[in-house]
Amino acid sequence: MFLWIFICGILFTLYNAWGAGANDCANSFATAVGAKVLTLKQAVIVASIFEFSGAVLMGSHVTNFVRKKIVSQTIFEDNPGALMLGMLCANLASALWLTLATYLKWPVSTTHSIIGAIIGFSLAYGGAEAIVWDKVGFIVLSWIISPLLAGIFSFILFKIIVKCVFESSNPFN
Repeated sequence: MFLWIFICGILFTLYNAWGAGANDCANSFATAVGAKVLTLKQAVIVASIFEFSGAVLMGSHVTNFVRKKIVSQTIFEDNPGALMLGMLCANLASALWLTLATYLKWPVSTTHSIIGAIIGFSLAYGGAEAIVWDKVGFIVLSWIISPLLAGIFSFILFKIIVKCVFESSNPFN
């Protein structure tokens, strides 16, 4: 009965993964390739290794959180097909948005896109009570804290390198 959703889900997921690779990897490696630190071939190899490793090692944690924590599961107990169809639509919507954003050269987030799509179909199906808003708030907070922490770590690392390398008696060595 739901075989068509499963098959379309596989196809839409591959399309979404292509969009994520086209958009997110370009954001990560454009500077290194542009500065000629890595060749395009090297960047593709490094990206393949680390993107695949991240998906395999940590992807299930993110997937479980997105799948089980954003939407109230109780609203779909009587109609699990609606959840399957909603997730299918969210997957395709996210993939289409990523394709458009990549075409327009906009650096958007795959995670933001899929979470927005899941919230959208859940609102359409069950209204505001279908969303677990405290979990969504936690996700939004992480989007604010992550760049701040990255900036702090980058600042500290740069200061250490300046002090230990550039200001040393023989910085070339």
